[in-house]
Amino acid sequence: MSNVSDYLKWRGDLDFSQAPFNDVDNLILAQIAYVDFTDIVPAPGSIETITIAEAADTFFDTHDEKEIKKCKSFIGKAPYLLREAAATKRFGSLILTNYVDYVDGGKEEQFAAFHVRIDNRLTYIAFRGTDDTLVGWKEDFNMSFLSPVPSQKDAVRYIDTTVQRSEGKLILGGHSKGGNLAVYASVFARPSVKKRIITVYNNDGPGFDSDFVKHPDYLAILPKIKSIVPYCSVVGMLLNHDGDYEVVKSSQSGLMQHDSMSWQVIGPDFETEQELSPKSKRLNAALSAWIDGLTREQRAEFVDTLFSLVTASGAKNLSEISTARFKNINAVLKSFRELDKSERAMILKIFASLTGEIGKAYKSN
Repeated sequence: MSNVSDYLKWRGDLDFSQAPFNDVDNLILAQIAYVDFTDIVPAPGSIETITIAEAADTFFDTHDEKEIKKCKSFIGKAPYLLREAAATKRFGSLILTNYVDYVDGGKEEQFAAFHVRIDNRLTYIAFRGTDDTLVGWKEDFNMSFLSPVPSQKDAVRYIDTTVQRSEGKLILGGHSKGGNLAVYASVFARPSVKKRIITVYNNDGPGFDSDFVKHPDYLAILPKIKSIVPYCSVVGMLLNHDGDYEVVKSSQSGLMQHDSMSWQVIGPDFETEQELSPKSKRLNAALSAWIDGLTREQRAEFVDTLFSLVTASGAKNLSEISTARFKNINAVLKSFRELDKSERAMILKIFASLTGEIGKAYKSN
């Protein structure tokens, strides 16, 4: 089985004048968007630039292995993919600019993006997906009842303000929430920006509320959206989508297929499946029925209460939770017991409805 790392070995000696930008190139840049380029890639407004090779050297000069490996989720692989890409002719000389990265607990927002100049005629704008922070995960859950969320607003503002100094065509893309942001930004960008967009990549990113997918601006940009999901996609099937999607093979199983480093590649293309797995269809039917069965107010109350329990341990990110699992579980249970009776009942009722919908979905199939 071959993945994007193997692709870099096979195709890394070909620059973009020899082999045009393709879907796998998109996934590599979407994955590299998880790297923390703070104080490495120039911010919007700067006249400075940096190549991927230079950015990789600086990153590994300023981050030791112990620090990098603190992140236990799949996004911890991103720096190593960066290093592999930086060593190739294809990616090493690409220019990075316009880096922004912030997490705002008050606004419940996590947002990061940057430009990758492929050549003078083409720029890829990469939006980071959900990172390791609990703030980022909270914002994802907020999408179930709030539209737009803060990062979606900032995605529109970001492309409208940062593309003014660039020329040529634009490709927008990201993985997970990053794919969602790429789509949202393309829909509500200024008309002059929209004209320059040739493709929007949503790599296993969640969808939108029902009103969004009926919006005329969404329907207008839909032919340019390319959605790519793994065989057992869960995240990429959440909420509402329109249009077709490409289903790719993965070396992982279940929810772990969200890790795009597991997606299978053959030459410049993905290895594909004809349709989603039966397991994915059943689970997504259950999740859709569960979400649809709750009012927006119920979703908001559930998400707020759930995350108040998760943050009771004092953890700021998922890695902290996983490294002190027993301590954190005890803290969550203690906080759950301290909830008032109505809040406890609400949490238990909603979890019961979820398990009920999953049970019904599996029985019906």
